Amino acid sequence: QVQLVESGGGSVQAGDSLNLSCAASGRTLTNSAVAWFRQAPGKEREFVAGHRRFSPYRYEADYSDSVKGRFAISRDNAKSTVYLHMNSLKPEDTAVYYCAATLPLTRTPTLSEYAYWGKGTQVTVSS
Repeated sequence: QVQLVESGGGSVQAGDSLNLSCAASGRTLTNSAVAWFRQAPGKEREFVAGHRRFSPYRYEADYSDSVKGRFAISRDNAKSTVYLHMNSLKPEDTAVYYCAATLPLTRTPTLSEYAYWGKGTQVTVSS
């Protein structure tokens, strides 16, 4: 079983930066796909960024169009931690941000394959 705990959320002004962390315990995420999702009030949960392992030495990341060029996902396998670096934040980025992980996987996962979820961290961006 894997436990994911997000941290780093807060209230910032538009244009500011924020770094989220997701600490995993229970099992290594080295071979898992990991991702950040977010859910704004009254809206469905949406994909933000994903990070997947395609070979022993290669990971790939992808992003939703709404955050591409502003957000960056990364991981530190030694620390079992996944990060989301958010720059140029906008009020529409306001949401609860969730970290998710799959069982070991080396292809693009479907939503249902994210077996583990954190409880989320609130990000509020004011104009």
